[in-house]
Amino acid sequence: MKVNRHGKAKLLASNEVTQLFELGLTNARDRALFGVCFYTGCRIAEACSLRTEDIYGPGGVRSRLTLRKGNTKGKRSTRSIPVRPELVALLAIHQSSTGKIYVFPGRWGRGHIHPDSAAVILRGAFESLGIEGASTHSFRRTALTRMSNLGTPLRVIQEISGHESLAALQEYLEVSDEQLEQAIAQL
Repeated sequence: MKVNRHGKAKLLASNEVTQLFELGLTNARDRALFGVCFYTGCRIAEACSLRTEDIYGPGGVRSRLTLRKGNTKGKRSTRSIPVRPELVALLAIHQSSTGKIYVFPGRWGRGHIHPDSAAVILRGAFESLGIEGASTHSFRRTALTRMSNLGTPLRVIQEISGHESLAALQEYLEVSDEQLEQAIAQL
């Protein structure tokens, strides 16, 4: 668990995610920003730097979100990720307040919101809900672990997450005590 911004970010339980989106995040921009992180498993810097055209088309929210290679860690490849209905709803509500270039504009419309500013917002929401050990990276770890637990092949998760190797991806995946017990019970 993360303490004072050191260690691995906490995996979020379903009820914590619900509380966060219903009570902790107080405006449409914040729910959309962190919804992108949760429903795509992307990094906070990738979400903050999304361009309006990467999410919105003439008919509203696109069916796939584009993470441009220049905005990804390592700048290796562009990723295209399907958009879930829950995320479509969050993005549709936020659409009217997006900037011209960036989905999540920075102060006074210059550039995009800085990932550190987003982290401060999220820390405040976690604190107000009494959730300890969580950070912006909790969304990524939670999303990737949930996909793995639901039986999604690691290669597919790797494609979504943008990890260069399966070994790097596996660092994100949490194994619970219950899973260990179930594995042993199958012997």
